[in-house]
Amino acid sequence: MAKVFEFALPDLGEGLTEAEIVRWMVSVGDVVAVDQPVVEVETAKAMVEVPCPYAGVVTARFGEEGSELPVGAPLLTVAVGASPEDVARDSAGERAAPGVNGTGSGGSSSGRTENGASASGERGGAAETSGNVLVGYGTGAAPARRRRVRPPGVGAAGTTTGSTRAAASAPPSAPVAPASAPAGSASAAPARDAEGPVPVISPLVRRLAKEHGLDLRELKGSGADGLILRADVEYAVRAAERAAEQETAREEASRTAAGQTRTPLRGVRGAVADKLSRSRREIPDATCWVDADATELMNARKTMNSNAAAGDKISVLALLARICTAALARYPELNATVDTEAREIVRLDAVHLGFAAQTERGLVVPVVRDAHARSAESLSAESARLTEAARTGTLTPAELTGGTFTLNNYGVFGVDGSTPIINHPEAAMLGVGRIVPKPWVYQGELAIRQVVQLSLTFDHRVCDGGTAGGFLRYVADCVEQPALLLRTL
Repeated sequence: MAKVFEFALPDLGEGLTEAEIVRWMVSVGDVVAVDQPVVEVETAKAMVEVPCPYAGVVTARFGEEGSELPVGAPLLTVAVGASPEDVARDSAGERAAPGVNGTGSGGSSSGRTENGASASGERGGAAETSGNVLVGYGTGAAPARRRRVRPPGVGAAGTTTGSTRAAASAPPSAPVAPASAPAGSASAAPARDAEGPVPVISPLVRRLAKEHGLDLRELKGSGADGLILRADVEYAVRAAERAAEQETAREEASRTAAGQTRTPLRGVRGAVADKLSRSRREIPDATCWVDADATELMNARKTMNSNAAAGDKISVLALLARICTAALARYPELNATVDTEAREIVRLDAVHLGFAAQTERGLVVPVVRDAHARSAESLSAESARLTEAARTGTLTPAELTGGTFTLNNYGVFGVDGSTPIINHPEAAMLGVGRIVPKPWVYQGELAIRQVVQLSLTFDHRVCDGGTAGGFLRYVADCVEQPALLLRTL
Protein backbone atom coordinates (compact mmCIF):
# COMPACT_ATOMS: atom_id res chain seq x y z
CA MET A 1 0.00 0.00 0.00
CA ALA A 2 1.48 3.31 -1.08
CA LYS A 3 1.60 6.38 1.07
CA VAL A 4 1.22 9.97 -0.07
CA PHE A 5 3.51 12.53 1.55
CA GLU A 6 3.05 16.27 1.47
CA PHE A 7 6.23 18.29 0.92
CA ALA A 8 6.00 21.86 2.20
CA LEU A 9 8.21 24.84 1.35
CA PRO A 10 11.11 24.37 3.78
CA ASP A 11 12.77 26.99 5.96
CA LEU A 12 15.48 28.42 3.68
CA GLY A 13 17.35 30.01 6.56
CA GLU A 14 18.51 33.56 7.29
CA GLY A 15 15.06 34.58 8.55
CA LEU A 16 13.37 34.14 5.16
CA THR A 17 9.60 33.73 5.46
CA GLU A 18 8.44 33.41 1.85
CA ALA A 19 9.61 32.62 -1.67
CA GLU A 20 8.37 33.15 -5.21
CA ILE A 21 8.02 30.18 -7.52
CA VAL A 22 10.21 30.84 -10.56
CA ARG A 23 10.14 27.49 -12.37
CA TRP A 24 8.65 24.09 -11.76
CA MET A 25 11.13 21.34 -12.58
CA VAL A 26 8.64 18.44 -12.36
CA SER A 27 5.06 17.83 -13.47
CA VAL A 28 2.21 15.82 -12.02
CA GLY A 29 2.84 12.17 -12.83
CA ASP A 30 6.64 12.50 -12.92
CA VAL A 31 8.79 10.08 -10.96
CA VAL A 32 11.16 11.86 -8.53
CA ALA A 33 14.13 10.64 -6.54
CA VAL A 34 15.25 11.62 -3.06
CA ASP A 35 16.98 15.03 -3.08
CA GLN A 36 16.00 15.69 -6.69
CA PRO A 37 15.37 19.43 -7.30
CA VAL A 38 11.66 19.88 -8.00
CA VAL A 39 11.16 23.66 -8.04
CA GLU A 40 13.27 26.78 -8.39
CA VAL A 41 12.27 29.62 -6.07
CA GLU A 42 13.46 33.18 -5.57
CA THR A 43 13.87 34.56 -2.09
CA ALA A 44 14.86 38.03 -0.97
CA LYS A 45 18.47 36.85 -1.15
CA ALA A 46 18.95 34.35 -3.95
CA MET A 47 17.56 31.84 -6.43
CA VAL A 48 17.33 28.42 -4.82
CA GLU A 49 16.58 24.97 -6.23
CA VAL A 50 14.50 23.09 -3.65
CA PRO A 51 15.11 19.31 -3.45
CA CYS A 52 12.36 16.84 -2.57
CA PRO A 53 12.98 14.56 0.44
CA TYR A 54 10.77 11.77 -0.95
CA ALA A 55 11.06 9.29 -3.82
CA GLY A 56 7.88 8.45 -5.67
CA VAL A 57 5.33 9.87 -8.10
CA VAL A 58 4.22 13.51 -8.03
CA THR A 59 0.47 13.58 -7.51
CA ALA A 60 -0.12 17.33 -7.14
CA ARG A 61 1.63 20.70 -7.27
CA PHE A 62 0.61 23.86 -5.42
CA GLY A 63 1.26 27.35 -6.75
CA GLU A 64 2.01 28.47 -10.27
CA GLU A 65 5.13 30.17 -11.54
CA GLY A 66 5.19 33.77 -10.35
CA SER A 67 3.18 33.16 -7.18
CA GLU A 68 4.55 33.64 -3.67
CA LEU A 69 4.26 31.00 -0.96
CA PRO A 70 5.04 31.32 2.74
CA VAL A 71 7.43 28.92 4.42
CA GLY A 72 5.47 25.85 5.48
CA ALA A 73 2.92 26.06 2.66
CA PRO A 74 2.44 22.87 0.58
CA LEU A 75 4.61 22.59 -2.53
CA LEU A 76 3.64 19.17 -3.82
CA THR A 77 2.50 15.69 -2.83
CA VAL A 78 4.40 12.52 -3.63
CA ALA A 79 3.00 8.99 -3.67
CA VAL A 80 5.77 6.81 -2.23
CA GLY A 81 5.58 3.22 -3.40
CA ALA A 82 3.24 3.97 -6.30
CA SER A 83 3.92 3.84 -10.02
CA PRO A 84 2.79 6.37 -12.62
CA GLU A 85 0.31 3.76 -13.86
CA ASP A 86 -1.22 3.54 -10.36
CA VAL A 87 -1.65 7.30 -10.25
CA ALA A 88 -3.15 7.43 -13.74
CA ARG A 89 -5.52 4.56 -12.99
CA ASP A 90 -6.61 6.21 -9.73
CA SER A 91 -7.22 9.50 -11.48
CA ALA A 92 -9.19 7.88 -14.27
CA GLY A 93 -11.35 6.06 -11.74
CA GLU A 94 -12.26 9.28 -10.00
CA ARG A 95 -13.15 11.07 -13.21
CA ALA A 96 -15.77 8.44 -14.01
CA ALA A 97 -19.14 10.05 -13.18
CA PRO A 98 -21.29 9.72 -11.18
CA GLY A 99 -18.96 7.78 -8.90
CA VAL A 100 -16.72 10.78 -8.43
CA ASN A 101 -16.57 12.17 -4.93
CA GLY A 102 -19.40 10.01 -3.78
CA THR A 103 -21.70 7.40 -5.25
CA GLY A 104 -25.25 6.52 -4.57
CA SER A 105 -26.67 6.28 -1.12
CA GLY A 106 -24.34 4.40 1.17
CA GLY A 107 -21.76 3.94 -1.61
CA SER A 108 -18.15 4.93 -1.54
CA SER A 109 -15.46 5.62 -4.08
CA SER A 110 -11.71 5.78 -3.89
CA GLY A 111 -10.15 8.89 -5.37
CA ARG A 112 -7.98 11.87 -4.59
CA THR A 113 -8.45 14.56 -2.03
CA GLU A 114 -8.87 18.16 -3.06
CA ASN A 115 -5.09 18.62 -2.97
CA GLY A 116 -4.57 15.71 -5.32
CA ALA A 117 -3.82 13.13 -2.63
CA SER A 118 -5.54 9.81 -2.29
CA ALA A 119 -8.74 9.50 -0.32
CA SER A 120 -11.79 7.30 -0.03
CA GLY A 121 -14.80 9.57 -0.05
CA GLU A 122 -17.13 7.53 2.12
CA ARG A 123 -20.29 9.25 3.14
CA GLY A 124 -20.04 10.74 6.56
CA GLY A 125 -16.34 11.62 6.41
CA ALA A 126 -13.12 9.72 6.92
CA ALA A 127 -10.33 9.18 9.38
CA GLU A 128 -7.76 11.96 9.86
CA THR A 129 -4.14 11.40 8.94
CA SER A 130 -1.25 12.27 11.20
CA GLY A 131 1.68 14.48 10.25
CA ASN A 132 2.38 14.83 6.54
CA VAL A 133 1.55 11.23 5.65
CA LEU A 134 -1.63 10.29 3.81
CA VAL A 135 -2.19 6.55 4.31
CA GLY A 136 -4.23 4.47 1.91
CA TYR A 137 -3.34 5.53 -1.58
CA GLY A 138 -5.08 3.63 -4.38
CA THR A 139 -8.26 1.74 -5.02
CA GLY A 140 -9.61 -0.23 -2.12
CA ALA A 141 -7.57 1.68 0.49
CA ALA A 142 -8.91 2.38 3.90
CA PRO A 143 -10.89 5.63 4.15
CA ALA A 144 -8.53 8.53 4.65
CA ARG A 145 -8.40 12.23 4.07
CA ARG A 146 -5.92 15.03 4.73
CA ARG A 147 -6.04 18.47 6.23
CA ARG A 148 -7.21 21.02 3.71
CA VAL A 149 -5.13 24.14 3.35
CA ARG A 150 -7.14 26.93 1.82
CA PRO A 151 -5.27 28.03 -1.29
CA PRO A 152 -3.59 31.41 -0.69
CA GLY A 153 -5.34 34.39 -2.18
CA VAL A 154 -8.90 33.00 -2.00
CA GLY A 155 -11.12 35.02 0.28
CA ALA A 156 -14.18 34.00 2.22
CA ALA A 157 -16.44 35.00 -0.65
CA GLY A 158 -14.66 32.74 -3.07
CA THR A 159 -12.72 35.51 -4.85
CA THR A 160 -8.99 36.00 -4.92
CA THR A 161 -7.55 38.64 -2.64
CA GLY A 162 -3.86 38.53 -3.51
CA SER A 163 -1.31 37.70 -6.18
CA THR A 164 -1.07 34.04 -5.23
CA ARG A 165 -2.99 31.62 -7.39
CA ALA A 166 -4.82 28.93 -5.54
CA ALA A 167 -5.48 26.59 -8.43
CA ALA A 168 -2.10 27.00 -10.06
CA SER A 169 -1.68 23.30 -10.61
CA ALA A 170 -4.89 21.34 -10.78
CA PRO A 171 -4.93 17.92 -9.12
CA PRO A 172 -4.63 15.20 -11.73
CA SER A 173 -8.12 14.01 -10.91
CA ALA A 174 -9.81 17.33 -11.62
CA PRO A 175 -11.01 17.83 -15.20
CA VAL A 176 -9.81 21.27 -16.28
CA ALA A 177 -12.68 23.21 -17.74
CA PRO A 178 -12.08 25.44 -20.79
CA ALA A 179 -11.94 29.21 -20.52
CA SER A 180 -15.56 29.51 -21.55
CA ALA A 181 -17.63 26.75 -20.09
CA PRO A 182 -19.85 24.78 -22.45
CA ALA A 183 -23.47 24.14 -21.78
CA GLY A 184 -23.96 21.94 -18.78
CA SER A 185 -20.57 22.80 -17.24
CA ALA A 186 -19.98 24.23 -13.80
CA SER A 187 -20.66 27.84 -14.63
CA ALA A 188 -22.59 30.19 -12.42
CA ALA A 189 -26.31 29.71 -12.79
CA PRO A 190 -29.42 31.51 -11.56
CA ALA A 191 -29.92 31.01 -7.85
CA ARG A 192 -31.75 27.84 -6.92
CA ASP A 193 -34.85 27.68 -4.83
CA ALA A 194 -33.70 28.59 -1.33
CA GLU A 195 -35.90 25.85 0.13
CA GLY A 196 -35.23 23.16 -2.47
CA PRO A 197 -32.66 20.36 -2.22
CA VAL A 198 -29.14 20.77 -3.58
CA PRO A 199 -28.07 17.90 -5.88
CA VAL A 200 -24.85 17.00 -4.04
CA ILE A 201 -24.07 13.56 -2.67
CA SER A 202 -20.40 13.78 -1.66
CA PRO A 203 -19.57 15.31 1.72
CA LEU A 204 -16.17 16.11 0.20
CA VAL A 205 -17.77 18.40 -2.39
CA ARG A 206 -19.85 20.13 0.27
CA ARG A 207 -16.78 20.72 2.42
CA LEU A 208 -14.75 21.99 -0.52
CA ALA A 209 -17.44 24.49 -1.44
CA LYS A 210 -17.75 25.64 2.16
CA GLU A 211 -14.01 26.18 2.49
CA HIS A 212 -14.00 28.40 -0.59
CA GLY A 213 -17.09 30.30 0.46
CA LEU A 214 -19.17 29.07 -2.47
CA ASP A 215 -22.96 28.72 -2.38
CA LEU A 216 -23.81 25.38 -3.97
CA ARG A 217 -27.25 26.70 -4.92
CA GLU A 218 -25.56 29.07 -7.35
CA LEU A 219 -23.70 26.30 -9.17
CA LYS A 220 -24.94 24.19 -12.05
CA GLY A 221 -23.76 20.60 -11.83
CA SER A 222 -22.24 18.74 -14.76
CA GLY A 223 -23.07 15.27 -13.42
CA ALA A 224 -26.07 13.09 -14.09
CA ASP A 225 -29.36 14.92 -13.34
CA GLY A 226 -27.41 18.09 -12.50
CA LEU A 227 -25.28 16.43 -9.81
CA ILE A 228 -22.63 18.86 -8.55
CA LEU A 229 -19.19 17.26 -8.73
CA ARG A 230 -15.87 18.31 -7.27
CA ALA A 231 -14.74 19.47 -10.70
CA ASP A 232 -17.70 21.89 -10.77
CA VAL A 233 -16.61 23.50 -7.51
CA GLU A 234 -12.99 23.71 -8.64
CA TYR A 235 -14.01 25.32 -11.92
CA ALA A 236 -16.02 27.95 -10.06
CA VAL A 237 -13.00 28.74 -7.89
CA ARG A 238 -10.78 29.11 -10.94
CA ALA A 239 -13.31 31.34 -12.63
CA ALA A 240 -13.32 33.66 -9.63
CA GLU A 241 -9.53 33.71 -9.64
CA ARG A 242 -9.37 34.55 -13.33
CA ALA A 243 -11.79 37.41 -12.77
CA ALA A 244 -9.64 38.73 -9.93
CA GLU A 245 -6.48 38.45 -12.05
CA GLN A 246 -8.12 40.35 -14.88
CA GLU A 247 -9.16 43.05 -12.44
CA THR A 248 -5.60 43.28 -11.15
CA ALA A 249 -4.30 43.56 -14.73
CA ARG A 250 -6.77 46.36 -15.42
CA GLU A 251 -5.58 48.20 -12.32
CA GLU A 252 -1.94 47.83 -13.37
CA ALA A 253 -2.80 49.08 -16.86
CA SER A 254 -4.58 52.12 -15.44
CA ARG A 255 -1.49 52.99 -13.40
CA THR A 256 0.73 52.85 -16.49
CA ALA A 257 -1.77 54.81 -18.56
CA ALA A 258 -1.51 57.68 -16.14
CA GLY A 259 2.15 58.18 -17.07
CA GLN A 260 3.51 55.99 -14.27
CA THR A 261 5.07 52.56 -14.24
CA ARG A 262 5.07 50.92 -10.82
CA THR A 263 7.40 48.03 -10.03
CA PRO A 264 6.90 46.13 -6.75
CA LEU A 265 9.88 46.24 -4.38
CA ARG A 266 10.25 42.54 -3.77
CA GLY A 267 12.81 39.79 -4.15
CA VAL A 268 16.42 40.97 -4.43
CA ARG A 269 15.39 44.54 -5.29
CA GLY A 270 13.24 44.73 -2.16
CA ALA A 271 15.97 43.27 0.05
CA VAL A 272 18.50 45.80 -1.28
CA ALA A 273 16.06 48.64 -0.68
CA ASP A 274 15.43 47.55 2.91
CA LYS A 275 19.11 47.14 3.73
CA LEU A 276 20.21 50.46 2.21
CA SER A 277 17.38 52.34 3.90
CA ARG A 278 18.29 50.81 7.24
CA SER A 279 21.93 51.72 6.70
CA ARG A 280 21.04 55.35 6.08
CA ARG A 281 18.75 55.47 9.11
CA GLU A 282 21.08 53.84 11.62
CA ILE A 283 24.68 54.50 10.55
CA PRO A 284 26.27 57.96 10.85
CA ASP A 285 28.65 57.50 7.94
CA ALA A 286 31.48 59.64 6.59
CA THR A 287 33.62 59.29 3.48
CA CYS A 288 37.25 60.06 2.68
CA TRP A 289 39.05 59.46 -0.62
CA VAL A 290 42.48 59.58 -2.24
CA ASP A 291 44.00 59.16 -5.70
CA ALA A 292 46.67 56.49 -6.08
CA ASP A 293 49.15 55.50 -8.78
CA ALA A 294 48.24 51.92 -9.66
CA THR A 295 50.90 51.48 -12.34
CA GLU A 296 53.11 49.18 -10.26
CA LEU A 297 50.10 47.12 -9.13
CA MET A 298 49.07 46.55 -12.74
CA ASN A 299 52.65 45.66 -13.67
CA ALA A 300 52.82 43.17 -10.80
CA ARG A 301 49.57 41.56 -11.95
CA LYS A 302 50.87 41.30 -15.49
CA THR A 303 53.98 39.54 -14.24
CA MET A 304 51.95 37.12 -12.09
CA ASN A 305 49.65 36.19 -14.94
CA SER A 306 52.40 35.84 -17.54
CA ASN A 307 53.78 32.90 -15.54
CA ALA A 308 50.39 31.39 -14.65
CA ALA A 309 48.71 28.48 -16.35
CA ALA A 310 45.70 29.18 -18.54
CA GLY A 311 42.61 29.81 -16.45
CA ASP A 312 44.56 30.68 -13.31
CA LYS A 313 44.73 34.43 -13.90
CA ILE A 314 44.67 36.69 -10.86
CA SER A 315 42.09 39.46 -11.07
CA VAL A 316 42.51 43.08 -10.03
CA LEU A 317 39.67 42.49 -7.57
CA ALA A 318 41.65 39.70 -5.92
CA LEU A 319 44.72 41.95 -5.49
CA LEU A 320 42.58 44.68 -3.99
CA ALA A 321 40.95 42.12 -1.70
CA ARG A 322 44.37 40.97 -0.53
CA ILE A 323 45.32 44.59 0.17
CA CYS A 324 42.07 45.05 2.15
CA THR A 325 42.77 42.07 4.41
CA ALA A 326 46.29 43.37 5.10
CA ALA A 327 44.89 46.82 5.92
CA LEU A 328 42.23 45.35 8.23
CA ALA A 329 44.95 43.49 10.12
CA ARG A 330 46.50 46.88 10.87
CA TYR A 331 43.20 48.65 11.52
CA PRO A 332 40.87 46.01 13.01
CA GLU A 333 38.47 48.72 14.22
CA LEU A 334 36.95 48.70 10.74
CA ASN A 335 36.25 44.97 10.78
CA ALA A 336 33.45 45.40 13.27
CA THR A 337 29.76 46.00 13.84
CA VAL A 338 27.73 47.99 16.35
CA ASP A 339 25.31 46.34 18.79
CA THR A 340 22.85 49.19 19.17
CA GLU A 341 20.83 47.56 21.94
CA ALA A 342 23.87 46.85 24.11
CA ARG A 343 25.62 50.06 22.94
CA GLU A 344 28.77 48.08 22.21
CA ILE A 345 31.24 47.91 19.33
CA VAL A 346 31.78 44.27 18.40
CA ARG A 347 35.20 43.72 16.82
CA LEU A 348 35.37 40.58 14.65
CA ASP A 349 38.35 38.26 14.36
CA ALA A 350 37.70 36.76 10.92
CA VAL A 351 37.43 38.82 7.75
CA HIS A 352 34.52 37.68 5.59
CA LEU A 353 34.95 39.94 2.60
CA GLY A 354 31.90 40.90 0.57
CA PHE A 355 32.13 42.35 -2.93
CA ALA A 356 29.37 44.07 -4.86
CA ALA A 357 28.21 42.28 -8.02
CA GLN A 358 25.66 43.66 -10.45
CA THR A 359 23.28 41.08 -11.94
CA GLU A 360 20.12 41.11 -14.03
CA ARG A 361 18.16 40.60 -10.81
CA GLY A 362 19.82 43.54 -9.07
CA LEU A 363 22.81 44.23 -6.85
CA VAL A 364 24.03 41.33 -4.72
CA VAL A 365 27.00 41.06 -2.37
CA PRO A 366 28.57 37.58 -2.32
CA VAL A 367 30.88 36.89 0.60
CA VAL A 368 34.35 35.31 0.48
CA ARG A 369 34.68 33.44 3.78
CA ASP A 370 37.90 33.74 5.79
CA ALA A 371 39.43 36.12 3.27
CA HIS A 372 42.19 36.98 5.76
CA ALA A 373 43.56 33.44 5.46
CA ARG A 374 43.55 33.30 1.66
CA SER A 375 46.24 34.08 -0.89
CA ALA A 376 45.65 36.31 -3.91
CA GLU A 377 45.27 33.17 -6.01
CA SER A 378 42.65 31.72 -3.66
CA LEU A 379 40.81 35.05 -3.47
CA SER A 380 40.74 35.25 -7.27
CA ALA A 381 39.35 31.74 -7.68
CA GLU A 382 36.68 32.14 -5.01
CA SER A 383 35.53 35.57 -6.22
CA ALA A 384 35.28 34.20 -9.78
CA ARG A 385 33.16 31.28 -8.57
CA LEU A 386 30.83 33.54 -6.60
CA THR A 387 30.55 36.02 -9.46
CA GLU A 388 29.44 33.28 -11.85
CA ALA A 389 26.94 32.00 -9.29
CA ALA A 390 25.60 35.54 -8.90
CA ARG A 391 25.10 35.88 -12.65
CA THR A 392 23.27 32.58 -12.91
CA GLY A 393 21.20 33.24 -9.79
CA THR A 394 22.44 30.16 -7.92
CA LEU A 395 23.98 31.82 -4.88
CA THR A 396 22.78 30.33 -1.62
CA PRO A 397 21.58 32.53 1.27
CA ALA A 398 24.71 31.53 3.22
CA GLU A 399 26.90 32.91 0.40
CA LEU A 400 25.13 36.27 0.59
CA THR A 401 25.25 36.90 4.33
CA GLY A 402 27.74 37.19 7.15
CA GLY A 403 30.10 39.72 5.56
CA THR A 404 32.25 41.89 7.83
CA PHE A 405 33.71 44.31 5.25
CA THR A 406 32.74 45.09 1.65
CA LEU A 407 34.81 45.94 -1.42
CA ASN A 408 32.91 47.82 -4.13
CA ASN A 409 34.63 47.99 -7.51
CA TYR A 410 32.35 50.51 -9.22
CA GLY A 411 35.11 51.28 -11.71
CA VAL A 412 33.69 48.49 -13.90
CA PHE A 413 30.83 50.91 -14.68
CA GLY A 414 33.30 53.46 -16.05
CA VAL A 415 33.11 55.92 -13.15
CA ASP A 416 35.98 57.43 -11.20
CA GLY A 417 34.49 57.96 -7.76
CA SER A 418 31.51 57.40 -5.50
CA THR A 419 30.37 57.65 -1.88
CA PRO A 420 29.18 54.08 -1.15
CA ILE A 421 26.42 53.27 1.31
CA ILE A 422 27.68 50.89 4.00
CA ASN A 423 26.38 47.35 3.76
CA HIS A 424 24.51 47.16 7.08
CA PRO A 425 25.49 45.98 9.71
CA GLU A 426 29.14 46.32 8.65
CA ALA A 427 31.30 49.29 9.67
CA ALA A 428 32.99 50.26 6.40
CA MET A 429 33.17 49.84 2.64
CA LEU A 430 36.08 50.49 0.28
CA GLY A 431 35.14 51.87 -3.12
CA VAL A 432 37.42 51.55 -6.15
CA GLY A 433 37.04 53.64 -9.30
CA ARG A 434 38.28 52.89 -12.80
CA ILE A 435 42.01 52.66 -13.43
CA VAL A 436 42.85 55.06 -16.30
CA PRO A 437 45.94 56.78 -17.69
CA LYS A 438 46.35 60.28 -16.25
CA PRO A 439 49.08 62.88 -15.93
CA TRP A 440 50.96 62.22 -12.67
CA VAL A 441 54.08 63.53 -10.99
CA TYR A 442 56.35 60.49 -10.78
CA GLN A 443 59.86 60.75 -9.31
CA GLY A 444 59.78 64.52 -9.69
CA GLU A 445 58.67 64.50 -13.32
CA LEU A 446 55.37 64.66 -15.12
CA ALA A 447 54.43 61.27 -16.53
CA ILE A 448 51.42 59.30 -17.74
CA ARG A 449 50.52 56.78 -15.03
CA GLN A 450 47.63 54.40 -14.30
CA VAL A 451 45.61 56.29 -11.67
CA VAL A 452 42.72 55.09 -9.51
CA GLN A 453 40.52 56.88 -6.97
CA LEU A 454 39.89 55.04 -3.70
CA SER A 455 37.12 55.98 -1.28
CA LEU A 456 36.33 54.71 2.19
CA THR A 457 32.90 55.14 3.75
CA PHE A 458 32.98 54.29 7.44
CA ASP A 459 30.73 54.21 10.49
CA HIS A 460 31.83 57.18 12.59
CA ARG A 461 30.69 55.36 15.72
CA VAL A 462 33.44 52.73 15.46
CA CYS A 463 36.33 55.06 14.72
CA ASP A 464 37.35 58.63 13.98
CA GLY A 465 38.90 60.17 10.90
CA GLY A 466 42.45 59.32 11.98
CA THR A 467 41.80 55.58 11.89
CA ALA A 468 39.82 55.77 8.65
CA GLY A 469 42.48 57.95 7.04
CA GLY A 470 45.25 55.62 8.19
CA PHE A 471 43.45 52.61 6.69
CA LEU A 472 42.87 54.35 3.36
CA ARG A 473 46.42 55.64 3.18
CA TYR A 474 47.83 52.16 3.78
CA VAL A 475 45.60 50.76 1.02
CA ALA A 476 46.83 53.49 -1.35
CA ASP A 477 50.47 52.80 -0.42
CA CYS A 478 50.02 49.09 -1.20
CA VAL A 479 48.43 49.96 -4.54
CA GLU A 480 51.38 52.18 -5.37
CA GLN A 481 54.02 49.83 -3.93
CA PRO A 482 52.75 46.22 -3.93
CA ALA A 483 56.01 45.09 -2.35
CA LEU A 484 54.66 46.40 0.98
CA LEU A 485 52.44 43.32 1.06
CA LEU A 486 55.50 41.11 1.41
CA ARG A 487 55.70 42.18 5.04
CA THR A 488 52.38 40.48 5.77
CA LEU A 489 52.94 37.21 3.85
